[in-house]
Amino acid sequence: METYLLIVLSGAAVAGFVQGLAGFAFALASLSIWAWAVDPALAAPMAVFGSLVGQLVTLPIVGRHFNFRGMLPFVAGGVLGVPLGIFLLSVLDPQGFKLALGIFMIVYCPIMLFVPAGFKVDFGGDWANAIAGWLGGIFGGLGGMSGPIPTLWCTLRGMDKDSQRGVMQGFNIAMHITTMVGYFLAGTIITNETWQHFGLVAIALVLPALLGAMLFKRLHTRAFRRIVLALLFVSGLVLTISSAPALLP
Repeated sequence: METYLLIVLSGAAVAGFVQGLAGFAFALASLSIWAWAVDPALAAPMAVFGSLVGQLVTLPIVGRHFNFRGMLPFVAGGVLGVPLGIFLLSVLDPQGFKLALGIFMIVYCPIMLFVPAGFKVDFGGDWANAIAGWLGGIFGGLGGMSGPIPTLWCTLRGMDKDSQRGVMQGFNIAMHITTMVGYFLAGTIITNETWQHFGLVAIALVLPALLGAMLFKRLHTRAFRRIVLALLFVSGLVLTISSAPALLP
C-alpha cells in the first residue's frame, strides 16, 4: 500500500511540475509513472482531473497571458472532439490511437529541433486552429491528452512562449472541464475510489505546478520552444512504449 501511494503521489508531483513549466503534458507524465501500479480505468480520470487542477492553480502566475480571441477556434474544435474521444474510449481500444500519436511525435519533434528558430507555418488560420483543437479534443476524451497536437501546431505557427501559453492554457482548461463533464454523464467512470484518488492528486501537484510556472516566466522563447519539443518527443516515446506491447499478438 505504501508503494502504491508513493507511485500515485510522485506521478502527480512530477506531472504537476512539467505542466506548470510547459503548460501541458500532465497526463503523459503522470500516466508514465502511474502505469506501474494504477488501474488504467482509474488513471484516465485522475489524469484529466490533475490536468485541470494544475491549469487552474497556475492561473495567478501565467493567467495574464490569456488570449480569448486566439483560443476560441481551438476550443470550438476541441468541444466537438471530446465527445468523440469519450465515445471511442468506450468502444475501441485506445492503444492504437496512442501508438500512432507517439510515433508521429518521435519522428517529427527531433526534426523541428533542427529547424531555424524563425521558421513558421503561415497557411491555415482559424480553420486550421479549429482542426488542431478538434484532434486535441479527441485525445483529451481518450485520456486527458488534449495538449500535444495543439501545442505542436502553435509551435509550428511560430508563437512566442507567452502567446502560446495564453492560447493553450485556456484551451486545456476548457477541454478538461468538457471531458470531466462527459465522464460524469457517462455514469460509470467516476466512482468513490476515483474521488479518493482525486484528493491525493490535488494535494501532490499544487506546489510542483507553481514552481514549474515560476520557472516558465524566466525562460526565453527559444529555450521554451526546445523544452516543449523535447517534452513532446519524450511523450511520444512514453506513448509508443506503453501502447506497442498491448497491440502485439
